[in-house]
Amino acid sequence: MAQVYTSSVIGAPAERVWAAIRDFNGLPSWHPAIAESRIEGGAPADQVGCVRAFRLKDGGHIRERLLALSDYDYSCTYAILESPMGVENYVATLKLTPITDGGRSFAEWSAAFDCPPAREAELVAAIGQGVFQGGFDSLKSRFGG
Repeated sequence: MAQVYTSSVIGAPAERVWAAIRDFNGLPSWHPAIAESRIEGGAPADQVGCVRAFRLKDGGHIRERLLALSDYDYSCTYAILESPMGVENYVATLKLTPITDGGRSFAEWSAAFDCPPAREAELVAAIGQGVFQGGFDSLKSRFGG
């Protein structure tokens, strides 16, 4: 099973950053690769089990299910249901931890998934740098860091 882990420091309190990212349907507002998103079946975007379907700016379509959401821990866990990346059993967690010194946030985004062994290094790099770090860089531009 492939593993990806990316972390960053965002220059705003965890409560402020969490307010921007906790909306499971809100990726287009903070992630530069996402063109549009919707929650299937009209479910609330913070309902565990809801499914978001979104389109990437490069035209790809992805569907993900929200597995857990914690306002206490500032974390969400989700699984990919459909993706053009060629991954299976993909589960990821995005988590914030308050840094009390300076009112900043420690952000962590991790995932585990199955893929063909020949593609593992490529996918780990694409997800870790392109998806996760791309999202963190956008949040740092918005909030400081």
